[in-house]
Order: sequence, then C-alpha cells, then structure tokens
Amino acid sequence: MENVTVPQFIDNEDKILGPITVRQFCILLVGCLFIFIAYKTSDFSMFLFSTILIAGIVGVFGFYRVNGQPFHFFALHILQTTQRPSLRIWKKDVRRSDVILYHKNQEILLADLLESGEKIIHHPHLSEQRLTQLSLVVDTGGGYKPQASEENELF
Repeated sequence: MENVTVPQFIDNEDKILGPITVRQFCILLVGCLFIFIAYKTSDFSMFLFSTILIAGIVGVFGFYRVNGQPFHFFALHILQTTQRPSLRIWKKDVRRSDVILYHKNQEILLADLLESGEKIIHHPHLSEQRLTQLSLVVDTGGGYKPQASEENELF
C-alpha cells in the first residue's frame, strides 16, 4: 500500500504580504484603483468623501468576517435569500373556520375512499419498550435480537 500525504489546512488562504492574503490584496488594489479614478475625476472635497466611502467598503469586504467567513460570502447569501428565500415560515394564526373546513374536507376524502372499496389499514400502536427494541435492532444492524417471548408481549 502506497503512503500518501494528505494536505492539511486547505481552508487557510495563502499570505503574500505579512498577514494580507491574495484575496485581500486584490480587493485593496481595486479599491486603490477606484480612489485614483475619484482623484482624477472630482474636486478635492468630493475626492475626500469618495475616498472615505471607498476605503470603508474595501475594509469591510477585505477584512471583516461574519461567522468565520469573508464578508463577500455573507453579502452573496443575502442577495440569494432576497431573490428566492428558501426558508418558509409557518404563520400560526389559524382561525376556527379554517379548522372546521379542513375537517370537512378530510371527511369528504374519507367518504370517497370508503365508496371506492379500498381498505383502510390501521397500524397497531407500538409501546415505548417496543420502539426502544426496534431502535436497538436498527442501530446494531441486526446484531441485537429480541427474545421471542418479549417480542409477542410488546405489541
């Protein structure tokens, strides 16, 4: 069997200038480019305002972390959530008329089922002991075998 070295710390970014990573360095370069464009295209007061704004945005995107992840991932997740939210929130404001209507619909469906001649299967209620034994059988992969007398008692 061949020994293979497994790479460690693959989630750490490479550092190029002291504690600054490649991603942070690229963000800083883009920020400097925008500041230079602002210097060339506006007067001094507008240049100061835009420099402070650009430096703040670059600082947040380059160095701020949310839950251990870079800020641009957080901003991307916010955009994705606003476009198509995946979390559905159940509103608990159920009115009595909705419940009565739901029960009437269930009775109608049950009546249709009985008229069609299909059998309704009632599953026996399992005791807590039986559920514990079944979970042991599943957890052990069939290694645990309940005794035959216990198995008949628990139903």
